[in-house]
Amino acid sequence: MKIKVDFDLCESNALCEAMAPEVFELDDDDYLVVKTEETTPDNVDDVRRAVAACPRAAISLVED
Repeated sequence: MKIKVDFDLCESNALCEAMAPEVFELDDDDYLVVKTEETTPDNVDDVRRAVAACPRAAISLVED
């Protein structure tokens, strides 16, 4: 699955970073950076939690 972020909706709340720091981080200007667009067996559960936690529903998972 691919990770998709709608940056127009993203408020950089950092909840996704807290849930999946290996995938998401905020840069020095508080903009979201997606470190990888692909989920792996190791990170997919964390990414799903990040998707569910996003208050603006800016993150989604898309089937390949």
